[in-house]
Amino acid sequence: MGRLALEVADIFRTHGPAWRNGQQGHLSLGQLKVMSAIEQCRSAALGGHLLHCQACEHGEIAYNSCRNRHCPKCQASAAKRWLDARQAELLPVDYYHVVFTLPAPISAIAYYNKAVIYRLLFKVAAETLITIAADPKHLGAQIAATLVLHTWGSALTHHPHVHGIVPGGGLTKDSQSWVACKPGFFLSVRVLSRLFRRRFLEELELAHRAGQLQFFGEYAHLSDAISFVKWLAPMRRCEWVVYAKRPFAGPQAVLAYLSRYTHRVAIANSRLVSMDERGVTFRWKDYRDKGKTRNKTMTLEPDEFMRRFLLHVLPTGFHRIRHYGFIANNARKENLARARELLDVAPVAVADAKNTDEPVELVRPTFVCARCGAPMIIVQTFMRGQAIRAPPYEQAAP
Repeated sequence: MGRLALEVADIFRTHGPAWRNGQQGHLSLGQLKVMSAIEQCRSAALGGHLLHCQACEHGEIAYNSCRNRHCPKCQASAAKRWLDARQAELLPVDYYHVVFTLPAPISAIAYYNKAVIYRLLFKVAAETLITIAADPKHLGAQIAATLVLHTWGSALTHHPHVHGIVPGGGLTKDSQSWVACKPGFFLSVRVLSRLFRRRFLEELELAHRAGQLQFFGEYAHLSDAISFVKWLAPMRRCEWVVYAKRPFAGPQAVLAYLSRYTHRVAIANSRLVSMDERGVTFRWKDYRDKGKTRNKTMTLEPDEFMRRFLLHVLPTGFHRIRHYGFIANNARKENLARARELLDVAPVAVADAKNTDEPVELVRPTFVCARCGAPMIIVQTFMRGQAIRAPPYEQAAP
């Protein structure tokens, strides 16, 4: 795929150094690392390979990727590997998409307490799904859920929410039978919303009492326990958004959806329109608007664009994709095998390349010639900061 006309890396390379100097002491180490990784991604700074096409004698230089999970250019291969691993876990049932969203006031304090509040968001969303599904008045089954954290709105604002992919049914408590959802209906979003609101506020109060929350600026007064309880009071009465979509059109549609969502970053390079004296212009979707006018463009000062992008840098080591219920890591294999047995589905066969007469699928070459489409071979590797010694074609001869 050719390089896009404008990339996030271009914005960071052009405006990042001056902005970084002006923000000394205000950017975290994680944010600085993300900026550096994106600036250096697929450039000589990270080293690379000299490539040679034996079919047409074309030579190229392929620079290494940064592989940072916040980089817009480095997610496609990671997403494919993850999806290939999930392929065998899909069951032949309807799958539902649910979304749990935090109210704006909690989103505001979440920016300074990412690890704590994002962890609670995962924990309480999963607990809510599992608790309501286990209730005989609703489903009466042990369900499974894959939750994916997103922290952004379309305009790059801070908007923490989790997307859940849930099979339409589950195992009974004794794992002796499969309980299916009603056709086209998973669980009541009103019931899910009420429990999610109550349990999240309970956990948030516990975190405050334990001294796990930090407050700054206009929220500094919330360090006081009484002020914090008063601040939470309106959120006990407002509606919390829990959304459920109709079921996907089969397991392949689930994979197609996941391929777009699991490894998404705050903004894709394809949404960038221009960078000029007015600022950075990008496409966004206004969900409050209806019809064709929903798709709009927005122009931000480069400093504001970079600030918004870096709002979504996750704490080091924080997992943004998690599995719960009977696909939790500790017993996933056994539970999926039992579910397939109860659904009368043949177990997923694991191919053994050494003992099979089936034709082996050809592996697509890593590097393909842009001129003729033939595979390219690596004739030289150079490390970070190492000079390129010669053109590829001069190194190709034995």
